[in-house]
Amino acid sequence: MKILYSIYQVCFALPLLLILTILTALVTIIGSLTGGAHIWGYYPGKIWSQLICYILLIPVEVHGREKLHKHTSYVFVPNHQGSFDIFLIYGFLGRNFKWMMKKSLRKIPFVGKACESAGHIFVDRSSPKKVLATMRQAESSLKDGVSLVVFPEGARTFTGHMGYFKRGAFQLADELQLEVVPVTIDGSFEILPRTGKWIHRHRMILTIHEPIPPKGKGAENIKASMNEAYAAVESALPHKYKGMVKNEDQDR
Repeated sequence: MKILYSIYQVCFALPLLLILTILTALVTIIGSLTGGAHIWGYYPGKIWSQLICYILLIPVEVHGREKLHKHTSYVFVPNHQGSFDIFLIYGFLGRNFKWMMKKSLRKIPFVGKACESAGHIFVDRSSPKKVLATMRQAESSLKDGVSLVVFPEGARTFTGHMGYFKRGAFQLADELQLEVVPVTIDGSFEILPRTGKWIHRHRMILTIHEPIPPKGKGAENIKASMNEAYAAVESALPHKYKGMVKNEDQDR
């Protein structure tokens, strides 16, 4: 079956997915130019992500959507197992949101421009002034139920284990007094680990945990939210992936 699945990838799935990616990027760019980035910046990407999972025959389970309120903006903080995290979150979270991502991703052909047109937020840490500008852009996006998704580890895992959480997402949630929602991704690492070259068919599970409301404001609230979110995300991982393993490039 593995050989047949590899042939299916090369001869059918991957060429089709390349075409879908380019079309989705173009639809997002052109649609966003009409002034509807709220719509065009989310739904084409959602459909694209779902199609990728369906075409690659990847089953998906989602738990916990009922814990979220429709018109509330949240800061979602998922673990980062691999490239397929993007498709799982975009396609199946069920919330209109903006990504907060590394500025280097803007250089990806078609995709980078589409993300910029959609209003996703590129993090520039080159100076305090640019970090502040990033925070202000995020603040202006979080309204009318639009949320923010940030991978607080900042980098994909090499081992399947979680690295440590950085403060950025929690600092933003603290400043805006928004609830933090821990999200566990399980199965993405088995599909395509960071050092992998071939896609392996495996179930992905998205677990949405109870939102964590602010408990005050300032350093203590940030630390408490980070610790609570980390414990929640780790709780839904298989035993073999429990325990922190620092990624070698997390500090970059």
